Parts: sequence; structure tokens; C-alpha cells
Amino acid sequence: MMMKNWLRKHPEVRTIRVAAADLNGQPRGKRVPTRFADKVVEDGTRFPLSVLNLDIWGEDIDDSPLVFDSGDADGVLKPTERGFMPMPWLEAPTALLPIWMFREDGRPYDGDPRHALRSVVERFKALGLTPVVAMEMEFFLIDDSGRNLQVPVSPRSGKRRKAAETLSIRALDAFDTFFTDLYDACEEMDIPADTAISEAGLGQFEINLMHCDDALRAADDAWLFKMLVKGMARKHGFAASFMAKPYEDYAGSGLHTHFSLIDKDGKNVFDDGGPKGTDMLRHAVAGCMRAMHDSTLIFAPHWNSYDRMVPGAHAPTGICWAYENRTSAIRIPSGSHKARRLEHRVAGGDVNPYLLLAAILGAALTGIEDQLEPPAPITGNAYALDLPRIPDTWGVAIDAFDNSDIMKRIFSPEMIRNFVLTKRQELFYMDELTPDERVVIYLDTV
Repeated sequence: MMMKNWLRKHPEVRTIRVAAADLNGQPRGKRVPTRFADKVVEDGTRFPLSVLNLDIWGEDIDDSPLVFDSGDADGVLKPTERGFMPMPWLEAPTALLPIWMFREDGRPYDGDPRHALRSVVERFKALGLTPVVAMEMEFFLIDDSGRNLQVPVSPRSGKRRKAAETLSIRALDAFDTFFTDLYDACEEMDIPADTAISEAGLGQFEINLMHCDDALRAADDAWLFKMLVKGMARKHGFAASFMAKPYEDYAGSGLHTHFSLIDKDGKNVFDDGGPKGTDMLRHAVAGCMRAMHDSTLIFAPHWNSYDRMVPGAHAPTGICWAYENRTSAIRIPSGSHKARRLEHRVAGGDVNPYLLLAAILGAALTGIEDQLEPPAPITGNAYALDLPRIPDTWGVAIDAFDNSDIMKRIFSPEMIRNFVLTKRQELFYMDELTPDERVVIYLDTV
């Protein structure tokens, strides 16, 4: 009823979009006239199961059993708890209705990334634990109108400043109109956007999404935020991209994830009253470290992802953890012991937020279940240490994910199969392209 009431309170909305996230985080769905919205809310909509398993070009996976072998059968897509929200980057008043996929008999479809995260969250719930999640969203503003990518002209100064400006107020003010509209849109869409800063890359910025005790909602926020930023940038005459590394000579974009766990009484189970954290914190760290090599494909899902993961470029390359050390893959931030948490720093901005949280939280859960102990935390520069390495090529990451026993404890067999088939197909076709052609593909998609 609340969903129907939203539309009735917004009579200016004439069309809606219904959209689900595919394995690459691409919105897939339909445009529906508002007068048929009640039917979508009550009965859902339908499209093939294979639609959530398309490659980055939007093409079927050649050897997928979801396509011809099964007659390309339909799934049933139902609204998520999020309900309707405006799409402020479009000219015409339009509402978005996020949906997720179920099988004909009502079972969740295991190939839907949102269900992958739901499954992990339910396992925490069975232990009386709730993840509290916050995400840092890095992206680039880009003028892609010419042959070469460059920072857009500032609407305020009319100038194009070709330099990285870390934590520069001037860089933020140069695009004040864009950021003002972006924050207004976040308010309209109920996306908890907090602090904005300029980052180390050319035209690169970061906006933090506030912590949330609903991991599904946190992933929704990140997915919707990416959609919003890209759409709003185009409305302002330039592009925004979350691709991992658009410029060879500048740092790439990460998506750092912070999380803690609270028990039924609302107590942070990582908090021991001091700076070190509890046994459960260490078990979670150990689980994340054990799974890191095999889950790299989730954190770095595209060809361009691996251009970011090189030593000295603000992206982790070794599997390690540390207290208050940004060269490590897992960082335990300082500050109030009440907010003791784990920061996972491996993922690029180009990830699917649902699979990202499923991989991180699922790995931590296995460490807690097994009461795993991590090695000693590192000190100093992680790049200078002899550490187990995170895969630095796409092919190695695909094989590691495909052959992993630990991934089978986190993801369903169908999800593993679908993701691997997708990435092998993309690797095959990306190998035929030039670097510039790859950038064109990734710029607007990821």
C-alpha cells in the first residue's frame, strides 16, 4: 500500500522504471506507464533469468544453460523493500522501482546478486548478529567529448585544471552546482550521502555513505548512488565514472567498505573497550584474509580493474592487516573503541555492491565460524614487505574464484557458475580490443 501511496502523492510522475542489478551491477528492467504501476506492485513483472547474467556489453553468455538449453525461461521480479523513488537526473518526472528476481515457484533466484547478499545476512541473523556497513564511493568527473579523456571545464571558472588536488576545497567549489544538485538528489532518493572530498586522481572525488545496520539497504544505496552520479553528471554536460583506473598516471578509484557487528542488545561485538578489538574481530579479519585471494574477482571484476592494483598506487597488493595503516588490505581504524570496525580496502569502484558485501561479510563469517586466527598485524609500508599476493591479472582471479572451496561457503553454485561464465566471455572478447576501446566500454557501464 505504501508503494501505491507514493505514486498517488506524486501525480506528476508519468512513467516508472523497474530495474534489477545484473552480475555487473548494470540496471536491467523496463519502462512502464504509471497507470499500470499497480499491477507491477501487486504481481511483479517478468523477464528471462538470463537477463541478470549478461556480459558487460549486454549480450547473452554463449555457453550459459540459462539461455537456449532451458528455453530462456522467465523469472518473476518483485519490488524490494525500497519502494518507489524519484530519478532526478531525468528531464521528465520519473520514478524508479527497484526489483529482484524469484523463480516461478516463489524461491529466490540464486543468480540474483541481491539474493546472494540476503543469504549471507540471514546466516549472521541466525547467530544473533547484524552487520553495520558504511561505504566510501570514489569516482571521476570526466570530459569524454574528445579523443582523450580529461577533467571537465569548471562551470564556475571556465577553466580546465589538469592536476590532482587531494582534499582541495577549490576542486569541490569548481563543481559546486553539480555537487549541490547531487546532494539534493540524494535527499530525494533517501541515499545517506555524507562528506565529499577531492581525491588524488585527476577530477576524482569521494563521497561517503553513512553507516547502516541493514546490509541490503547499504548495497542498495551504493547501487543507486552510482546510477545517480552517472546520470546527474550527464545532466551537467560531462561524464562520471566509477571505473577502476581511467588515467594511467593517476591513482584509481576504490570502494572501501567499513563494517562492524552488533548483537541482539545492540552491542558492537568487535569492541573490547580498548584499541585492539575482540577475538571476534580477529576471527573476522582472518576470514577476510583467507578468502581474499579467491574472492579477488569480486573486488576486481573487469580488465581495467587490474591497472589499479599495482604497488604504490593506493590500492592493496599484499594480503595483510594492520591497525591504522592505509597500505594494508584490511585496516582497523583508530578512534573511539565503541566504533571499532574493520575496513576492507581491496575493491575498486567498478564492483557490484551486492556481490562485494556478500564476499566481505561472507568471508568474515567463515572466520568467525571457524574461530580462525590471523597472522600478526603488519607495521610500516605493506608494499615493501614479502606478503602473499592478491592476484594481479584477470585470468588468474577467474581461475581462483572458480576453483575455490571457500567461495562455495559464501556463494551458491549457480552464482559461481554464472559469474565465472560471464567473466571468461568478457576476458575472451576484451583481449581483442585496444586499451582505448576498453576505456570506452567501461566508462559509462561500471
